[in-house]
Amino acid sequence: MAKHDSAALRDLFLAFFRASNFSYGGGPAMIPLMQAEIVKKYKWMSDDEFADVLAIANSLPAPIGTKMSGIVGYRVAGWSGAFVATAATLVPTALIMIFLGSIILGFADSPQLQAMLQGVRPVVVVLLAQTAFDMGKKSLRDKTTWAFGLTALVIMLFLSWLHPAFLVVTSMLLGIALFNRKKPA
Repeated sequence: MAKHDSAALRDLFLAFFRASNFSYGGGPAMIPLMQAEIVKKYKWMSDDEFADVLAIANSLPAPIGTKMSGIVGYRVAGWSGAFVATAATLVPTALIMIFLGSIILGFADSPQLQAMLQGVRPVVVVLLAQTAFDMGKKSLRDKTTWAFGLTALVIMLFLSWLHPAFLVVTSMLLGIALFNRKKPA
């Protein structure tokens, strides 16, 4: 696209603003909200495409929210879309932390805040589990992909000292070796 209409940029801003500002628990907690915006609400991608973009974003350094917003924004509206989506993810939260950080820290031990956090944590866990379940249905398609997933689970459980980047890079290399099939001409 050479020209991007303001509606697409507005939608990108709203989608990533909502996903980043209504999630609790850091980057991974944003994923279900991003999926709801990207796949369900705006239909910029299918579930399979979302899973692919998430896999790519997880294999790159930096926080997941900024990588996802940049990639999706670029796919929807080029560089201006990447800029708008990433700004919507970062700027509001950064401004809140700058201007309200000291006030928020003053309430860190308040019973009301602790009660609110106690209530929201289980919901975040369920949202993450739902996203993992949905992605699992699309990713665990045969014995080989199940072997990848179960091996990663065992490694994470019993070799917790091993950095997750090792799993990501190793699975990418194994994926090239096992799944890289030439398409017929």
